[in-house]
Amino acid sequence: MEKATAKKNTKSDPKRQIIEGYITYILEHGQEPASVFKFAKDLKMKEEAFYNHFTSFESIKSAVWGHIFELTIQNIESQEVYREYSAREKLLSFLFTWIEELKKNRSYLLSLYTNKKDVKNLLPSEIKSFKSKFKDFANEIILEGKETEEIANRPIIADRYDEALWIQVWFVFQFWLKDNSPAFEKTDAAIEKSVNLAFDLMGKSALDTFIDFAKFLYQNK
Repeated sequence: MEKATAKKNTKSDPKRQIIEGYITYILEHGQEPASVFKFAKDLKMKEEAFYNHFTSFESIKSAVWGHIFELTIQNIESQEVYREYSAREKLLSFLFTWIEELKKNRSYLLSLYTNKKDVKNLLPSEIKSFKSKFKDFANEIILEGKETEEIANRPIIADRYDEALWIQVWFVFQFWLKDNSPAFEKTDAAIEKSVNLAFDLMGKSALDTFIDFAKFLYQNK
């Protein structure tokens, strides 16, 4: 009965039908469909119906990344304790929850991004929207961190904190793709260590304290 309901819901939602059909095709064939025409035909859908929702296969892949991001945000913000977290804890919460969402689509993601040169050297175009959404999220965390002085507001460098955190997220994704440890425990360790390092670097260090003291001495000599 549940399966019948699920199928009915998918058919009543063409966009969801397209996304799920695309993921299934990738899993079964290890590559994209030959054409939108052939793919739509397999879904028993007219080609123009496909274009009502997506412009290309790339836009489907982008939608998958967007959906994973939205689910991650919904999950962490649904926890009342999340509001009380420090900036560091909020990023940790995001990454751990994000990995849990990625696990649900691991076979699909492995098919697309394992052993692909562009994953290492050039950001795939379908991930750029996800990157933009993450950086917006990261900037909220960074602003909170600056207000609580958990993050140092350094000239010039502070404007690049969001990009540094994005690089960290992309590193975690690549690490997770290669992780063969039980329950991906090495990825969990990588997340914790990399986030701690990032916030130690963004936080006020002994060097900052020395510079502040040097400025004080110079201004009061």
